[in-house]
Amino acid sequence: MALAPLPRWPMPVITSHGDYASDSEKSLENYIGGPLYAHQSALPTLPVPPLAKTLSTLNKSAKSLAANDREYAAFFAALKSFTETKSAQQLHSRLLSLQETSSNSRTSWLQKWWNTLGYLHVRDPIPINVSYFFQFKDDPSAPDCVTRGAAALIATAIFRNQTCSGELPCEEIGRKNKTKLCSTAYKYMFNACRIPGKKSDTYNIYDPSRNHHVVVVRKGLFFVFDFVDPVTNTLKPINTIESLLNRCKNIADSNITPPNFSHRIGILTSNNRTQWAEDRERLIRENPQAARALQAIESGAILLCLDDNSPVSHKCTSEVFWHGGKDNKNNRFFDKSIQIFCSENGKCGLLGEHSMMDGMPMVRFADYLTEVTYDKAKELSPCDDKSHQLNQNHNFRVVRFGGVDAGSAFEHNLAAMIQSATLSYDSLVDSQELTVEFFRQYGANFIKKRAKMSPDAFVQMAIQLATYRLFGCNVGTYEASQVRKFLHGRTETTRSCSLESAKWVKSMGLREDPRKNANGDSRQARKALLEEAAATHVEYLKAAGEGMGIDRHLFGLRMLVGASEEIPALFDDHLFNKAKKWRVSTSHLTHKNFSNWGWGEVVPDGVGIAYSIHGDHCVFNVTAMKREGFSLKLCHLLAEAMAEMRTLFDDVMSKL
Repeated sequence: MALAPLPRWPMPVITSHGDYASDSEKSLENYIGGPLYAHQSALPTLPVPPLAKTLSTLNKSAKSLAANDREYAAFFAALKSFTETKSAQQLHSRLLSLQETSSNSRTSWLQKWWNTLGYLHVRDPIPINVSYFFQFKDDPSAPDCVTRGAAALIATAIFRNQTCSGELPCEEIGRKNKTKLCSTAYKYMFNACRIPGKKSDTYNIYDPSRNHHVVVVRKGLFFVFDFVDPVTNTLKPINTIESLLNRCKNIADSNITPPNFSHRIGILTSNNRTQWAEDRERLIRENPQAARALQAIESGAILLCLDDNSPVSHKCTSEVFWHGGKDNKNNRFFDKSIQIFCSENGKCGLLGEHSMMDGMPMVRFADYLTEVTYDKAKELSPCDDKSHQLNQNHNFRVVRFGGVDAGSAFEHNLAAMIQSATLSYDSLVDSQELTVEFFRQYGANFIKKRAKMSPDAFVQMAIQLATYRLFGCNVGTYEASQVRKFLHGRTETTRSCSLESAKWVKSMGLREDPRKNANGDSRQARKALLEEAAATHVEYLKAAGEGMGIDRHLFGLRMLVGASEEIPALFDDHLFNKAKKWRVSTSHLTHKNFSNWGWGEVVPDGVGIAYSIHGDHCVFNVTAMKREGFSLKLCHLLAEAMAEMRTLFDDVMSKL
């Protein structure tokens, strides 16, 4: 299959420091062009919400989370002082000026702050803290890691070509009046890698026309080979891909290459970012071959992980794809923008590095990835009777970090690096707990047809009730909303806990009350409160999508307080900070070909809830620190909340 020609970039690699609007990155979009980037110049820029509206919404949000009147009174005094002094208007004026300047420069006033302070400057390890995973449904035509991996590489080659040539149509949302979305993030999808720095990381994007290889890792040993013909720009026949993958597997599984440090380098990417930067710098300085080996991995289209275990349950599979688990800790390279996993039994999933790209563009890639089954891949790239003999030049090689003499000082130092990273990784993984809850009583069909509510808002209210019962109080709850209708937009917060939701969960109580269920009037009253809370959530979700949420606005105001200026008391207020401490971090994604998905909690005493709402069931993936004991308990509470909410509609259900 012939692919579209890829433009050769003026430079072999672009190093991003987190600024979407840097000259090199803007020029790259213009250089690639095509339908993917053709609309960028017409996109509006991220607005700044009216100050009065933000502060009014903040007041309501904080009040819903106040533990008592005294806590709220202290907050309100700080808010009143902020509003009535020059501080609020002065900071808002500065932000409006920044927004105007950014708009004239064709970028977002927020993006560089968000990319750097939210991601690249953060020193926490990537696994658990940054990356998110997708677990795909099984492909019956691909029963093992080689067949599933071969199909994934064929799909990747096609989608990568469409993306890197600019021929991929831009994303749109809306049913009638289509709205185009920003495509900036697509540059960081393929042939890209996060690079550790001592104080801040960077992101390298390599010219795909010069890098036709994919990286494969098996038992910690890395391989590279061309999965697209560099001369003819055609797909490799699928049996060639299978033969190359089998070659990787056989070498790694044999004693041909004795285990050495090359089998364990990947674990270094799981460490604290500053530590990994120091280790990487030393590795390159003291081992001349290491720089070439690392570049081979970092410049590859993607990383394909051929795992040698066979997880079965959703929980076990999700854990393997989330962080690798102890069995696969050396079989990862967490800096890569995309890692695809294929287990021995054909289970398949994806891990996305989050720094420069949010989940929805990756969902688009995963959508194509899951649609290309092994049978479909054979149609797209048919077998060639000769090519499977591997007598052609595929640039196949083992990635070797050589130059390590037995007993040398460097060998000792490298062993210490790997041991330290391994201990840190094991401790991190041991601290986490993941639970998957399949709620099968009902799903989107009932919610839309019988409850007549937004499925997302309905489930968010179930989360409010369940977490209220888990923590014994209302807590700050984050639902991610994308703002990619704006140039260089990423996400905004939808605050799910509101005065309306707080009133509803209070009416439901910390425990289900059978007497209330038997009381028709009480049921109708609580149903009305639920409807009001869900409607409020929908309004906030829509406002956030229009760039009218409050959290990015408040963040911008705080960032513009001068170094010599007194910090307004509002930003140090206890309730203000409690309201934006996301003890409950949530996001909604429903995909027919996904079995599960998720990420880690964002604060140590919190939970991460990834959920999907299918027609007749819902899936919740809950993560938390093991020491807190939240994960399993919350799954039970979510199921109870969903079942209890259905009883509010008994009058409707009795007619079915």
